[in-house]
Amino acid sequence: MTFRLALSGLNAATADLNVTANNIANSSTTGFKESRAEFAELFAVSPQGVATLATGNGVRVSDIAQQFSQGNIDFTDNNLDLAISGTGFFTVSDNGSFAYTRAGAFRTDATGYVVNAQGQRLQVFPPVQGGGFNTGALADLRLVTSESAPSATS
Repeated sequence: MTFRLALSGLNAATADLNVTANNIANSSTTGFKESRAEFAELFAVSPQGVATLATGNGVRVSDIAQQFSQGNIDFTDNNLDLAISGTGFFTVSDNGSFAYTRAGAFRTDATGYVVNAQGQRLQVFPPVQGGGFNTGALADLRLVTSESAPSATS
């Protein structure tokens, strides 16, 4: 076994420990999705291809994959705390540029916009007159707490 071969195994194990440490450090973070280190075996290749008797030539990290399995949904006392069941993200606006998050801890700011802890505004499809939604564009969600003008029913 060459030193390079052993070193590839140590480097891969270090990367796996770093991913595990990151998962543990963020385990209590709202909306955090764990990662998993994925590995690939290295083979010596000649112009004729890989020999049938060739042994491995080391290992490398092929991917650090996010795991988007459903986590626990906890109930809170905040009416604006939201959760996504299944896959998907909340879309938030950070001064006009979109960002995506699984963290659903929202509140209102001083002007009534629904924001997260970083002050990014939650994006929704705005309602249209007569019912339905404008699915062509996203808009900031703003909660109006003042009384609206009366409207006659039909």
